[in-house]
Amino acid sequence: MARRYCRAMPSFDIVSEVDMQEVRNAVDQANREAATRFDFKNTDSSIDISDDALVLHSATEDRLRALRQVLDEKLVKRSVSLKAFDAGKIEEASKGTARQHIAIRAGISQEHAKRLNKFIKDLGLKGVSSQTQGDQLRVTGKKRDDLQAVITACKEEDFGIPLQFNNFRD
Repeated sequence: MARRYCRAMPSFDIVSEVDMQEVRNAVDQANREAATRFDFKNTDSSIDISDDALVLHSATEDRLRALRQVLDEKLVKRSVSLKAFDAGKIEEASKGTARQHIAIRAGISQEHAKRLNKFIKDLGLKGVSSQTQGDQLRVTGKKRDDLQAVITACKEEDFGIPLQFNNFRD
């Protein structure tokens, strides 16, 4: 009697993660640069970090924008996608100083998951399906080549969030 082995279909996960260690390093570098640069002298410019947000402080809006630029440069150097950050409005803080909150977005929201699922379905690849699992998407397909085509198409499309593709199983 011949035995049949049930073989799982190839799959991978689409996730949106932020390497918080790299974010912390970039914030430290930006704070260090703000402390030593001449144009930031006496502006009390600083960046505070929490688990899900950054708060930028400075004496004026101009210095705040310059601080944001320094931070962006440090993040890019450390391969952290700027799409993971959602900047709020620059607001007035105490004693005429300026402040800006920047939310850190990790995980794929329901809205983005719907867009991704529709995008994958609209590719029209036979046997390829995707489903939302919490804050990530699992994509399965009959052929490895079809899954690689999905990854390529997703990389070319801008969904407004950084995407990573992992757990590729054949």
